[in-house]
Amino acid sequence: MSNPESFIDEVNEELKRDRLFAFMRKWAWLAVLLVLVLVGGAAWNEWSKAQERTRAQAFGDAIVGALENEDVAARAGALRAIAAQGDQQGILNLLLAASELEAGDTAAAMTALASVEADSTLPQSYRQIAALKRVIIGGAEIPMAEREQILNGLAAPGQAFRPLALEQLALLALESGDRDTALSRAQALLQEADVTPGLRRRVMQLIVVLGGEVPSDLG
Repeated sequence: MSNPESFIDEVNEELKRDRLFAFMRKWAWLAVLLVLVLVGGAAWNEWSKAQERTRAQAFGDAIVGALENEDVAARAGALRAIAAQGDQQGILNLLLAASELEAGDTAAAMTALASVEADSTLPQSYRQIAALKRVIIGGAEIPMAEREQILNGLAAPGQAFRPLALEQLALLALESGDRDTALSRAQALLQEADVTPGLRRRVMQLIVVLGGEVPSDLG
């Protein structure tokens, strides 16, 4: 061999190729497994999504079917028979509470609302509307201190149901005989930026009943 260095380089290259092929033979099964896992994972995700869509559609169809019952008792019974999980359970209990209330079963309505209110896994908006409705429906059956505590939380700045909670706090003050506080709360509520026309009318009527004056730009 006239060029020893060239020969050595060739040998080194051969060794590298041999090692590479040996490595590939040794770990080929792992590469195949990884490919199968990736493909299988994608297929599993698609299957899971399809199953979720199917369950959601079945839940929606069951809700629509139950609400089509003109008899309120039958409607409530149909809603109770629906299987639900996760957020669906919150929606179901809110609808069930409305049906139970329409059927005249206030206790059952409050039970359904309380279950939503107490479920920390549900979206905050579900729990807040359940708490507000329970306070309104329960009225004097719920201790005044408990109602006030719930409403104060709902009336905190930035909360979605703040205006409605402020209205209930004004009515709560009136219920306790504190007309001055009721009036000041009602007047303050009119200054809120996100008061709906319907709520504004109710608050203005309350102010008049309490002997207060409605701001000229609102009356």
